[in-house]
Amino acid sequence: MAGRRTADTDLSATGPGLAPEWTESGSTVCGVLHAPPSTPSVAAAFVSAGWRSRMSSWYGYEVGTSWCQVGLDPIEGPATLLDGIIDPGMFDALATLLAESGLRFSLEMYGEDGDLLCETTA
Repeated sequence: MAGRRTADTDLSATGPGLAPEWTESGSTVCGVLHAPPSTPSVAAAFVSAGWRSRMSSWYGYEVGTSWCQVGLDPIEGPATLLDGIIDPGMFDALATLLAESGLRFSLEMYGEDGDLLCETTA
């Protein structure tokens, strides 16, 4: 399935899978996307950048590429919660993708020991 359009978003099985070294990594990323148009539109922005996307619940999505895999879940606010694993060297690339998609966000990255490594807001 190269990609298909549903009523709310693009779903795509194309794009690289998460590299094995990050599956075992303790580096996590979490954040909030403030007032996104909708969680499906956020998933579609990742698909447009070449990421995989699939529905993970009635309202949530999982998006990923070789260096990052995150869940996107709507929360009250309106906002979307972002939570997953990341190659620590690609934190800025994720922030750039979100900013270039016109999203306002707060992101944090934590190491294996749970210490905050970095954070950014846009």
